[in-house]
Amino acid sequence: QVRLVESGGGLVQAGGSLRVSCTASGRTFSSNVMGWFRQSPGNKRELVAAISAGGDTYYADSLKGRFTISRDNAKNTVHLQMNSLTPDDTAVYFCAADSDFRTVVTGEPNYWGQGTQVTVSS
Repeated sequence: QVRLVESGGGLVQAGGSLRVSCTASGRTFSSNVMGWFRQSPGNKRELVAAISAGGDTYYADSLKGRFTISRDNAKNTVHLQMNSLTPDDTAVYFCAADSDFRTVVTGEPNYWGQGTQVTVSS
């Protein structure tokens, strides 16, 4: 079992930056693929970014260049740095984990956090 707890969400003005974090407990963190997803009202949950155990990253095309995913295996934590935020980035951001990279990228990881709200005001 893997337990994921997100933190760092909040309210930010358009053009600003925010970093959300996810701390994992349970199964060995360093072997997990980690991902960030988001869901806004009326929309499906979508992949934002993923990072492999070895640090390889994958981003949704529309977010490349603005968002950066990173991990700190010593602290069992994965971060998502979000820059140049717009109101369209407003969503609940979810952390996810799985042992398989493809499973995370295709949106079907086994473990999910509760989510953290990010609101970008115009």
